[in-house]
Amino acid sequence: MDAAAPFPLYELSGAPEARGESYGRQAAIRVRRSIGHYHAQLTGGGLDAARIHRLARAFVPRVEAFDPAYVAEMRGIARGADVAFEDVMLLNCRTEILQLAKRGLPEADPDGCTGAIVTPAASADGTLLHGQNWDWKSECAETGVVLRIRREDGPDILTFVEAGGLARAGLNAAGIAITANYLESDRDYRQEGVPLSLLRRKVLEQEQVALAVRAVYATPKSASNNVMLSHASGWAMDIECAPDESFLLHPVDGLLVHANHWQSAVALSKLKDTGIQTTPDSTYRDQRVLAALRAKVGAITLDDLRSAFFDDWQSPWAVCRPPRMSLGGNLSATVAMILMKPAEGHMEIAPLPALNRRFTTYTLKPEGLAKAAE
Repeated sequence: MDAAAPFPLYELSGAPEARGESYGRQAAIRVRRSIGHYHAQLTGGGLDAARIHRLARAFVPRVEAFDPAYVAEMRGIARGADVAFEDVMLLNCRTEILQLAKRGLPEADPDGCTGAIVTPAASADGTLLHGQNWDWKSECAETGVVLRIRREDGPDILTFVEAGGLARAGLNAAGIAITANYLESDRDYRQEGVPLSLLRRKVLEQEQVALAVRAVYATPKSASNNVMLSHASGWAMDIECAPDESFLLHPVDGLLVHANHWQSAVALSKLKDTGIQTTPDSTYRDQRVLAALRAKVGAITLDDLRSAFFDDWQSPWAVCRPPRMSLGGNLSATVAMILMKPAEGHMEIAPLPALNRRFTTYTLKPEGLAKAAE
């Protein structure tokens, strides 16, 4: 298939299990391909299918305790795609499961990313802009999908995610948007926690910013992660999360930019950043994007954000990463460039942007967005 083909859009509605079944049925080919990628990585480390499924089943109680609707939706996805439920759980807990199996695996390239938020004070038209380059396994360009979820119990959601997952980057009809970046610390995997992908879905289900912040800040995690939150009204915050503690960063001159190393001085006084050895380019990716945006503060457009994310200095170790072998011998790339205008329910995505500059636009319908910028 054409890895630079637009990510397909699937519309979902109904109760969790029925919604999941519709999702699985529509995205069956990509769900199976996604499962195949992670099974291949895990079996390469000596795990068989039975062991992979045992690892996945171990997450069911904690996911059910966090939100039983997520388990129901995953069961629906499995039924619709005609795959094992454990394999759908694997897709939604893949960061944690890959780490649990890490001792037997080749070194995996971290789930990278460079993210940025431009607040109204820094944009050309007073509109908040939010975007990200998602760096991960290059073959995931063949498994990405966009979900437009029509909900009866909360705001509608538009999210980009690996097929079979519940959410990744996205926005909702209440004006809340989220992206997330890999972080690593010496506190990781010392406790059980909620899978990171499900925190993102929980954020996108919220009507209120306070409850979105709470979902990220207060939920126990197994691993570190960086979460960038914004609201159509102009609010923005970055939350650097250790498994048991969170640290807040705020916009400076209307800008927030983050890559894959810790920035909070408080955090760095309390923990050790163990990720730079596998993401050394993180130390300048955020600075490259920040410099490009600072040069246009007060006049930044979505195209300016796009241009900043296309930065190719030091390629292939660049902000916009072409497919290259990682330090661990895996093929890695900027899988997708995601650009959002939360007030308009507007999202643009280009697969493999270092090789392809064609963007596809995805939107929420205007209904329900009228109050998002208030």
